[in-house]
Amino acid sequence: MKNNGKHYINGIFLDGEGESFVATNPADNSIIWQGANATEAEIKAATDAAHQALPSWAELPFETRKEYLKKFSNLIQEKREHLTKLIALDAGKPLWEAATEVNSVIGKIDLSIKSYEARTNDQKTETANIKSRLSYKPHGVIAVLGPFNFPAHLSNSHIIPALLAGNTIVYKPSELTPLVAQFIMECFHDIKLPKGVLNCVQGNGNSAQILLKQDIQGVFFTGSYKTGVKINKFFSDKPEIILALEMGGNNPLIIDEIKNIKAAIYQTILSTYITAGQRCTCARRLIIPNNKLGEQFLDEFIKATKNIQVGPYTNKPEPFIGPVISYDHALSHLNAQDKLIASGGKALVSMVLQKENTGFLSPGIIDMSDVSMPKDEEIFAPLVQVYRYDNFEDAIKISNQTKYGLSAGLISDNYDNYRKFHREVRAGLINWNRPTTGAAGDLPFGGIGRSGNHRPSAYFAADYCVYPIASLEEANLDLPNQILGGIKL
Repeated sequence: MKNNGKHYINGIFLDGEGESFVATNPADNSIIWQGANATEAEIKAATDAAHQALPSWAELPFETRKEYLKKFSNLIQEKREHLTKLIALDAGKPLWEAATEVNSVIGKIDLSIKSYEARTNDQKTETANIKSRLSYKPHGVIAVLGPFNFPAHLSNSHIIPALLAGNTIVYKPSELTPLVAQFIMECFHDIKLPKGVLNCVQGNGNSAQILLKQDIQGVFFTGSYKTGVKINKFFSDKPEIILALEMGGNNPLIIDEIKNIKAAIYQTILSTYITAGQRCTCARRLIIPNNKLGEQFLDEFIKATKNIQVGPYTNKPEPFIGPVISYDHALSHLNAQDKLIASGGKALVSMVLQKENTGFLSPGIIDMSDVSMPKDEEIFAPLVQVYRYDNFEDAIKISNQTKYGLSAGLISDNYDNYRKFHREVRAGLINWNRPTTGAAGDLPFGGIGRSGNHRPSAYFAADYCVYPIASLEEANLDLPNQILGGIKL
């Protein structure tokens, strides 16, 4: 299966004129998409189209913009099976997980409508003859830079609220998952979204850099801290550009007082290995008590880890996880594992490449309890580090030994300990007896520290898609009863 790659500019699918590149199926390294990196001229054309479409799109009644997006939701519903397979093919996910991503794409529309209506409604008050009014306007043309791990859902989580608010968009998806992005553009085209409102340019980091140089009013990004810092520096002399940056985490999961070890192991597996560890909310650090319970939990967790099924989405029965996004990424993760061991870590279960020239990695566990100053980094793979603690205060201290602050979890039967954990741990998402990877669309999603720039998405995405307008209004132009001193009329 090979798809002819296209850009989508001003309502037209176009063959690119830049350097060619391919996207491969991470399960077997076969080519599934072939296209071209967007050139400067193509990116400028996409930005110009977005500017031309902006006035009419922003002036449409909210109800009209809403109807376009409901049509999009209905079309995705009709094509859910096809999109599910494309996600599995493009990103390597099992079908069951790809299907949950499609559900998130569909559900995002109603949640975004509810959020926009709740958080950006006009407000008016009146005192004497003067009216004060709060209203909102879109920023303008937004650059959306999408990630590979949720190629449909996470890009959609920026695109939908931005369009609802009246912005227009130039979208640059990950070069690792262009197939899903092109399908999404086809769906928007099929619902007859006005030309230029949403444009898509395919390409690598160079194409993204060219896009950031265009006349844009905002950048919405999901990806690594390293790339987020580059974006932030790029706009250091342009504070007028709104940046919404979601940049991952080195997330802790504490195992505390528990009776049901199997339930704790299940929640831990969902926290650490789901999506082959390629979720920004995955627990990277497993913090266990330094006692008999902790050792019992660890023994059972090691057994469960060795039993996790890894394979392509075509396997029957379906695996729990598929490959990481590419063979090169797999090699990079194995190198990161080697560095942990070289620093003093002990491999309890080694993460192993299961097949050459693929992204298939078996899950791994590295005991870092004897490493005094472990490196604070996000390893985007099915690999978890174990740390031990003697008392609950130390567990929280270990949890906070990171410059990130996205998610944190506690597995415990002790409610008082959860209250203390919630009060003291530094994270934007704090879960109790639930996976660190669990999030609700009707709540904000974002972190602190290196995990973001205080622009939470999900239900709060409406906040960064508009800016507030404060107005004082008086219908009749009259002189006041008393004119200020020093003025003669």
